[in-house]
Formats: sequence, C-alpha cells, structure tokens
Amino acid sequence: MAANIEKTFKFVVVGGGIAGVTCAEQLASQFPSADVALLTAAPLIKAVCNFKQVSKTLEEFDVEERPSSVLEEKYSNLRVIQSAVKALHAQHHTLLTVDGLEIHYEKLCICSGGRPKLLTQDNPFVLGIRDTDSAQEFQKRLSKAKRIVVVGNGGIALELVYEVEGCEVIWAVKDKAIGNTFFDAGAAQFLIPSLDTDKPERAATSKRARYTIEGPAATQGLAVGGGSDRQGQSRGLEEPGSALGPDWHEGISLRGAEEVSHRVSVEYQSEVKQIYTHQDFLLSPLALQTADTGSWPVYAQLSNGKTFGCDFIVSATGVVPNTEPFLHENNFALAEDSGLRVDDHMMTSEPDIYAAGDVCTAGWEPSHLWQQMRLWTQARQMGWYAGRCMAADVLSETIELDFCFELFSHITKFFNYKVVLLGKFNGQGLGLNQELLVRCTKGHEYVKVVLSGGRMLGAVLIGETDLEETFENLILNQMDLTPYGEELLNPNIDIEDYFD
Repeated sequence: MAANIEKTFKFVVVGGGIAGVTCAEQLASQFPSADVALLTAAPLIKAVCNFKQVSKTLEEFDVEERPSSVLEEKYSNLRVIQSAVKALHAQHHTLLTVDGLEIHYEKLCICSGGRPKLLTQDNPFVLGIRDTDSAQEFQKRLSKAKRIVVVGNGGIALELVYEVEGCEVIWAVKDKAIGNTFFDAGAAQFLIPSLDTDKPERAATSKRARYTIEGPAATQGLAVGGGSDRQGQSRGLEEPGSALGPDWHEGISLRGAEEVSHRVSVEYQSEVKQIYTHQDFLLSPLALQTADTGSWPVYAQLSNGKTFGCDFIVSATGVVPNTEPFLHENNFALAEDSGLRVDDHMMTSEPDIYAAGDVCTAGWEPSHLWQQMRLWTQARQMGWYAGRCMAADVLSETIELDFCFELFSHITKFFNYKVVLLGKFNGQGLGLNQELLVRCTKGHEYVKVVLSGGRMLGAVLIGETDLEETFENLILNQMDLTPYGEELLNPNIDIEDYFD
C-alpha cells in the first residue's frame, strides 16, 4: 500500500460552503505569504456575490456555485484540495483524506455544514434536496409526477410547495401553521392565499451562473458540505455537494406531468408514520380504509390518520451538524444539538481548532437580541469572524465579539414576498412577557412588532414595508416606546420621521 502523501499548511479550512469559503478568503487575504488550504469534497465551491450591506446588521447577497480554480486565481497562497476527510488527529494537528493525503496544519477551521435528517435511509421513493445534484434529480422525477408528498416546514419546503407547478402537492407540516421556523401563525395566514393564486411571471434568465460537472464527482467517504439557509437537504452521506443557494429553484423548471398549475393541500400537525411500497400497501389493512384509490409507487401514512399515494416523497425536515469524520478519538465538546460547541472566538474545545457555520453551535452567552439559526447569513458571518479570530490568535491580538452577533437579522424571500426578520422575531424565550402589535394588508404587507416592557425586541416584515432600518434602530437603541402605543404601526404616520 502506498504511503500517505504529506502536505503542510499554516491554515486549513474544511468545507466548500459559504462558511468555509468566506473563512479561507479572509485568511488568504490577511496572510498573503502564509499557505492556506481549503479542503472540499465537492468539485464546486459556494461564493458570495452581489453583497450589499442593507443596514447596520442586515445584509443581502447571492450565492453562486463556482469552480474552485476561481479562488486559486484570486489568491496565489490558497490551495483548494478536492477530497473528503477520512479522519482528524487533533493531538497531532493532522487530517487524513479518503485518497491518502496527510495534511498537517497550524490552525484548522471546520466548516463541514449539516447533513439532512432524512425520513428514512435508502428508500428510492424518498428524496432529500440539498445540493445542485439532488435539485436536478428532483426536477427530473417531478417532470413525470402527478402527485408528491412534501414533508417538512423549513425554508426548502416553503419554497418547494410554492414553486412546483403541474403536480398535486400534499404538504405534511408537523406544526399548527406553515413556516413556524420563520414566522407566527398570523404571517402564515397572510402567506397561505399565495398557494392558490397564479404566480407572477418571472424573467427567464437566472441571475446565478451555473457550472455543470460532467459525470459523477470522484469522491468517496463522507461528504463535507456547506451551510444551509434553507434547512438544506441531501440524499446521503456520500453526496459531495454543499447546500443550495437561496434562489436554488431559479433557472430550473419545477413542472409536473399534470395540466393543473398550482394545487397544494396542507395537512397540519401531521408527520409521516409509515412509508409503504405499492406491494406492501395492497397487503395492508390500510388499502381498504384509504379513500385514495388509484395505483401509486409509494404511500405515506400520516400521523393524522390519512394516507396518501404519490409518485415520490420529498424529505425536507432539516439538518444535523455534519461532525462525523472529526469526532473519532478526539475530545470535542458537543452542544445539545450535536454541533461542535464554540466559544466567542469560534474556538472548539480542541487546541487550534475552530468551527463555523452549520457544524457549530454558539457556546457563549448570546446577546438578548440574537439567536443562532442555521442560515446563509450566519454561515457567512461566522466564517468571516472565525477567520479574523484565527488571525488575531496568530498575531497575539485581542478581538471583540463581532457586532453581527448583537442583533439577529435576516432577509429572505418566501412566496415572492420580501421577508425581513429582526431580533426575537417570534418572541423566542420571552414567554408571556411580551406584547405584539400587528398590521396586515391582505396581499400587500404583514408587519409584526414584538415588545417587552415598552421596548422593541423583534419584528417580522413581509412585503415592501421599508421599515427595516427604522425598526433595527429602535431594537438596537432600546428606546421606551410606551408613549406611542398602537400609533407605532399607524399606516397614516410616517414612523421614519418620528425616529430619525
């Protein structure tokens, strides 16, 4: 057996998603004479483009898949190595890859993302969506489908049910309302009518460049993925791809085989209890009890007592931190959600090892206006900050916790509406000690403000409200708003003039 090939780098970053790429770029630019390696299992990396600082904490950007050569051309000291990690020996500062590389590092940052919580492993009729390959597989299978069952209530599920046309969609949601990761039942009610209306025409071109890799990527072992704004999904451990970009469905046609344009039925407070093949279903007592006649390749029995036949099932039920190749024989402190616990300098419990993005869990006492959510924005912020912390450590400089961890803020798009989330937007952790103000104009906007003790602690803005900067300032400066009462959301008052 051939001996391992050894390579030595000052900084090594694992993961070609947003957190990893951002961290590697930060290190390569801060230390132009130091050797930096980015290790990724996928042939493409995720890059941030069209970055725009909307306000103090709100940022907007697109995510683009690019060949790794783009990074190497930009930074002469950065080497991208396409290989999956087989093992980490933290005590020896060494990584082993599946194809026999032995990589020595001075400082390491793990940005290996999350892997999907699939409903069931190895069922050909259950598909997870996480990376470009699985999105294309979904498109291919959807083109022949008349009915699909979508399970999950995160971002990918929300986008999927809105984008799919020409196919009946049964949407199994375990909560009382859709999208409860992002908003409350009121916002859900505001959005639900969009599932029954025709979608606005969209420009034919996609704003993301796409690169196609011919043939299967030659990687084995455990994939090292990237971040997942949308509670990203993937089909299995061997998948090499990072999570999808926020606009993953643009430029691919999500059309089924039927003439109907848009038909979504939501089954609330229901989870998948059992999955049957066509054969097993016919032999089960359910065949007699189910009103759903017709012959389907797969059947999903839901916990609410209903059973639906369909062409395939989409599992969009969130991710778990992808820590697998790093834990064996090492001594990492893990958080309750199985993420690598990091301190306020993004350091893990192992010496010289940092982590950022979906794979890690914030172990510091967070600001009362911030919470961790596994989103694109946080993957970028954590990757950037981890790079700065690693640099500060090498240069023996002190560094403060970055301002982006002061206030939770996120901009996204659901059902073609702009959605802005600020602070404790769902009253997280506030219990009964909160007051809500809501303004809603059907089909136009939904504005919700979370107050506690007269101070604004969070907000949900759906539609073109232009209130994000004003509300961000009110949350950050914690001004007592008691004198304004419900006038705060009076549409006839220009609130921005009040608080300039």
